[in-house]
Amino acid sequence: MKADPSAQLRLLDLQSLDSQVDHLRHQRTHPPEAAEIKELLGKRADIDGRLRDQMIVVDDLAAAQAKADADVEQVKARRKRDQDRMDSGAIASPKDLERMQHELETLERRISALEDEELEVMEQLEEAQSALAELTAALESVDTRLGDLTSARDAKVASFDAEIASVSAGRDAIVAALPEDLLALYEKLRANKNGVGAAELRARQCGGCRLSLDPAELGRIRSAPSDEVERCQECQRILVRTSESGL
Repeated sequence: MKADPSAQLRLLDLQSLDSQVDHLRHQRTHPPEAAEIKELLGKRADIDGRLRDQMIVVDDLAAAQAKADADVEQVKARRKRDQDRMDSGAIASPKDLERMQHELETLERRISALEDEELEVMEQLEEAQSALAELTAALESVDTRLGDLTSARDAKVASFDAEIASVSAGRDAIVAALPEDLLALYEKLRANKNGVGAAELRARQCGGCRLSLDPAELGRIRSAPSDEVERCQECQRILVRTSESGL
């Protein structure tokens, strides 16, 4: 392939722009906040799952406490009715009085047992509510940090987008001045060679693979016409000769 030496030199300008854009795009898709955001999203999912489970525990204990309260009040109400009947003198029979007194004693024991159960459920509910509050606070803390990181990431992405647009602005002018066949070869190589399609031959070394050329190859390139498009024997990239090539 033949191409004017000036066009070959412009390839290096194009490669420089494309390499800058590739680097910026990599930074854009891998911001420093990304790793922590990923970690926090996993942590958030774990806390959120535990929080939902704890809410069920709190709801169940609240229902249990409500039932325990109702049971105590129900037995107390029955005790009051019996006590009122005794105090009113409505029960005259000694046998009935004895039976009623025995029932009151049974009710007192039942109330004491129910109040113990009520207190136990209340303590369990307080512990569950405390655990729920801790999980809620932890989730809020994670969400706050996630919000800060997301805002910082988005700001950096916007900055990278602006920088990419700025660096890319000069690409069209360079592309327009290049021969179609040379540009097509460059683009094909760039796609297959990790984004580097053209490299400078500098100090007898390929700027693409960083390998030094052997003397025979250097001699061949030295004697080749200046408009001959050279390729690196090792990496096959377009090898652009400059005054720094060491030929």
